[in-house]
Amino acid sequence: MTIYLDNASTTKPCEAAVKAALRMMTETYGNPSSLHKMGLAAELEITAARKIIADAIAVTPNEIYFTSGASESTAALILGLWQNFGKRKNGIITTTVEHPSVKETVNTLEKLGAKVIRISPGKDGQFSPKDFADAVDENTLLCTVMHVNNETGAILPLKEIFGAVKRVNPDVITHTDAVQSFMKLPLKAADINTDSITISAHKVHGIKGSGALYIKKGIRVAYLIPGGGQERGFRSGTEAVPAIIAFGAAVKTLLPDIKSALKRTEVLNKNLRERLSELRFITINSPDDAIPYILNFSVRGIRSEIMLHFLEGEDIFVSSGSACSKGKGSGVLTAFGVKDKDADETIRVSFSRETSAEELEKLVAAINTGYEKLQKNR
Repeated sequence: MTIYLDNASTTKPCEAAVKAALRMMTETYGNPSSLHKMGLAAELEITAARKIIADAIAVTPNEIYFTSGASESTAALILGLWQNFGKRKNGIITTTVEHPSVKETVNTLEKLGAKVIRISPGKDGQFSPKDFADAVDENTLLCTVMHVNNETGAILPLKEIFGAVKRVNPDVITHTDAVQSFMKLPLKAADINTDSITISAHKVHGIKGSGALYIKKGIRVAYLIPGGGQERGFRSGTEAVPAIIAFGAAVKTLLPDIKSALKRTEVLNKNLRERLSELRFITINSPDDAIPYILNFSVRGIRSEIMLHFLEGEDIFVSSGSACSKGKGSGVLTAFGVKDKDADETIRVSFSRETSAEELEKLVAAINTGYEKLQKNR
C-alpha cells in the first residue's frame, strides 16, 4: 500500500478535478477568446470557476486573476507593485520564514534599490505585530507575510500583523501567501486585513498549472504579460482552461467540508504527535498551535535524506522540508529556533483529507524500524 504524506508539496487530484479537466480537453476545448459558441462555452466555464474561487475567500470575481501557479501569482503582485510605485515608495516588510517565491522576488527587488525589512519570530517562535508596526514608515509600499508556514505549519497572526501595519500607514499594501491555508482553514480576505492573496490549485486537489491571485479593487498593479489582453489585461496569453476549470471543481468539492475536515485532521495530528513522542529519538518541531495538516519533527542521529529514502523503500512518501528547496536547507527552521543539527534531521509529514489513522501507524512503525537499522549501519 502506497502511503503518500507529502501533501504540502502537492496533492492527488480529486475525481471532480480530473473529470472537469478531461471534459474541457475533449468536449469544451474552444479558445475562450474565440467569438464562436465553442469559445463562448469555454469563457463561461472560466467565469464560473472564477466565481467559485472568489466566493471561497469572500471577494468579487473581478478581483481574481488566474495564473500558472502560486509562484507566478506572488511574483506578479510584488514586481507589478514595484513597477508602479517603486520610484516613490521603496519599503518592503516581510519575514525570515517566507516561501522561496516571496523570498527570492524580494531579494531581486532589494538589488534594485528596495529597502527590505525582514522580521524574525521571537524566542518563543511567535511573531509580534508590534515588530511589523515599528518597521512601517511613509515609504513602505508592501507588507508580505505568509499565512501558514510550509515547513512547520506555524500559523502567523495575519489579522493582528496587517491590522497593526495599517494603523501606522493605511496606504501600505498587504499580501499573503495562503497556499498552505487555502481550503484547510476558513479564509476570508477581510478577516485577515489583506489586500492580496496567493493560492494554488495543485495544493488543494486540483491539477498543476493553475493558480490564482486576489488583488483588492482599486490597487494598481502593472500587467504581468503584454499581448492579447486575457485576464482583463493583467496576464495575456490563452488561458490554461482545463487546469482552471479543474481548480474550480476542486474548490467546489472541498469548500463545504473545511471545518469538519479540519477537526478530523486535528485528531490525526494529535495522535501522531503522541505516538512519535513515545520514541526517545524524536523531537517535534512544529508548534502546538500549528495547522494540523503539517507536522515537522527531527529523527535525532539520522539525516533527513537518509530516513526519507528508507521510508520511500517502505512505499511511504514524506518530505525533508520545502519541495522548492530541493533538499537544501532553507533557513526557516533555524529562524523558528530549531538547532542546526536538528534541522538537518527533519521529516515533514503533511496530511490530506484522504490520510488515515492506519497509514500514520505504519509510518510510526517504519520510522522506528528505520532508526534501528540505520543506527546499526552508521
